[in-house]
Amino acid sequence: MAHASFNGLRVLALESRRAKEVEKLILTYGGEPIVVPAMREVGLESNQHVLDFAAHLLEGRFDLLIFMTGVGVRAMLEIVQTRYDREDFLAALRKIKIAVRGAKPNSALRELKINADVVSEEPSTWHELLQAIDAAYGDALGDMRVAVQEYGASNPELLAELSSRTRELTKVPVYQWALPEDLQPLRECVLGILSGSVDVVLFMTAVQAIHLFRVAEQMGVRNELREALGKAVVVSIGPTTSEELTHYGLEPDFEPSRPKMGFMVNEAAQYSSGLLVKKRNGEMEAVASQPATEGETAPAKRVRRVAVSTPTMAGFRDGLAEMDFLHEISSRIAAADSLHLVLDRIVDFISGVIPCDSCFIYVLEGEQLMLRASKNPHAELIDHIGVQVGQGVTGWVAKHRQPVAIASAASNDPRFKAFKNIPEDHFEAMLCTPILCAGRVVGVINLQHRMTYRHTTEQVRLLSTLGFLVGAEIERARLESENMQLTGRLETRKAVDRAKSVLQRDLSLNEEEAYQMMQRESRQRRKSMREIAEAILLAEDFRRSTG
Repeated sequence: MAHASFNGLRVLALESRRAKEVEKLILTYGGEPIVVPAMREVGLESNQHVLDFAAHLLEGRFDLLIFMTGVGVRAMLEIVQTRYDREDFLAALRKIKIAVRGAKPNSALRELKINADVVSEEPSTWHELLQAIDAAYGDALGDMRVAVQEYGASNPELLAELSSRTRELTKVPVYQWALPEDLQPLRECVLGILSGSVDVVLFMTAVQAIHLFRVAEQMGVRNELREALGKAVVVSIGPTTSEELTHYGLEPDFEPSRPKMGFMVNEAAQYSSGLLVKKRNGEMEAVASQPATEGETAPAKRVRRVAVSTPTMAGFRDGLAEMDFLHEISSRIAAADSLHLVLDRIVDFISGVIPCDSCFIYVLEGEQLMLRASKNPHAELIDHIGVQVGQGVTGWVAKHRQPVAIASAASNDPRFKAFKNIPEDHFEAMLCTPILCAGRVVGVINLQHRMTYRHTTEQVRLLSTLGFLVGAEIERARLESENMQLTGRLETRKAVDRAKSVLQRDLSLNEEEAYQMMQRESRQRRKSMREIAEAILLAEDFRRSTG
């Protein structure tokens, strides 16, 4: 299989936060990296919007909160805890409905042990987010008080749509974008494009395009920049960035199959050499056109998008050294301590290195494989659905300790078993590999695809390797979770026994009568037996201290 390569092309990336990572990826794929930060995130002059929002949230005045970015989640928490108790704020978040724009804010919330109710699908523009919210709540939105965490700048289209659908809408800006403090690198970047010293340009956010053209306008070469970019290969991370480029009269040559940095660089390396030759030989239509004038909408253009399954796609870490790969997965799982957080991190990592529409992780408990983690939100299924060893494709993989790759018509495989509540069972292709620890199976990783997808030998080996790497950590987290449950049950039993003794002494009851009384209180008050026991013991301690 041919390895993707830029073949020495000069590749410009305007990334700021992950500049070192994108530079390393470009080098890995044989390109000459030119990384020039085009933006910086700065705090607002006043945090009053966030603090007012926090006060209203603690008062129970919101029904739905929409997070747009992972950075926004963390920035909001940092601001709020300067005035309010962190745990009180997180507890208030857990009481309302939460929608997120894609994987990054969802991952940030998971680290805080907060589950999102709605997660938009890729490419996760505001259109997909709004569709997901409409699908989840429909007409009920009309009675909801909604808050939107903004980033960089307001999105008037999203705000207008939400305002027309909801009872009340509140904007919560947490940070804004600004040009770099030193603009000289960006100016030199513009001059390099004009001189033809740049072959490929990677736009990873819409604001990168805005800032590049703003600097060009200050230099008086905005039109010249647009024409020069028409002679280079222009790659856009996704629809929102493509729309912004179209506004400047520039149509990207293509978008990656997934809106992620690794896929973008990999696929740019695959196609840029051929595209550049065609463009400079006049074999392709020029992508530059007249930009939209003030107050006018640029005409819609068709942007080519790479097919989901590309011949040399190996994912986010393709071509990096083995040590980098090991460091990436080990850092993902070493930072977690609970079973579900470990599994969520593994799901995030797998979804980043192998393109898939669904990722499940099953953990072996006794003779049953329990569903413990999912890429797609399935709160009602996690910890509730189990597969017997040997049952279905997942059970077969656990029993035989061998991977299974099915390129199409997965439901027709004789080993397949459907579950009514899992929509992914209707998907076309799947890849399952065992998770091993000390030579025995401890779980199964299950990837699925909506369309026909033929997994490469490298992808099967990669997922199998992941199964070896994470097996010990999953088993450790599972055992720790079991120990915590056993400890909890033991503590509950001790508290209940002490509470029974108090009731027997004070109310002249026998042991069974005291226990039945506590059971009745538990049912009527909808409290656990441990909570009832602790209340009785607290009252006893109070009586003694005031006696």
